[in-house]
Amino acid sequence: MRVPFPRPHPKSSRKGRNKPCYDLTPWFTVVTWVDPDPVNDQTPQTREAFYRRTPRSVTKARHFTRYALTDWDMTTRLDEVLLCVRELATNALLHGVLPGRGFLLRLTLHPDNTLRVEVHDSGPGELHLPDPAPESEHGRGLRLVTALADKWGVDERNPGKIVWCEFAVTPRMSYDPSANSRMLAAASDMPARS
Repeated sequence: MRVPFPRPHPKSSRKGRNKPCYDLTPWFTVVTWVDPDPVNDQTPQTREAFYRRTPRSVTKARHFTRYALTDWDMTTRLDEVLLCVRELATNALLHGVLPGRGFLLRLTLHPDNTLRVEVHDSGPGELHLPDPAPESEHGRGLRLVTALADKWGVDERNPGKIVWCEFAVTPRMSYDPSANSRMLAAASDMPARS
């Protein structure tokens, strides 16, 4: 990539005759090359968003997740994923995000249709499943994540931690060539309309 050095414009500037006017129009040369024999042609798709420490961040994280999964056409377990995103984001806000900081939500869809939801925060890396009292309104978020997700865990990082969960998802309408041929065969056996 080449970016030109700004040169004075041939005309003087309007502010004064002694000050040159610079033409700062950049131009780029972009060279791309595609490997004809890639090692791994299926790379995971990733979406991420950063949220500040506000109560509306949980709602925004849910909307972001809904949009990403709809865009990827992976809506078979949408409600379960949205509930887990809400719980992980709420836990990050209540227990993991230090004042003045925020949390990062990362969604990764792997080629084997495994969806990984990660919430990065700046809190300490220890999590435990509490045993809440029956009348308590708190302490059930991670139990919901345990019940709904296929796997979940915590990875420590410096500073903070990553709380993640994984789901096996399938496309809403997957293409099955044998189903198409069966449908065509069934249509050819039907009598013609008169």
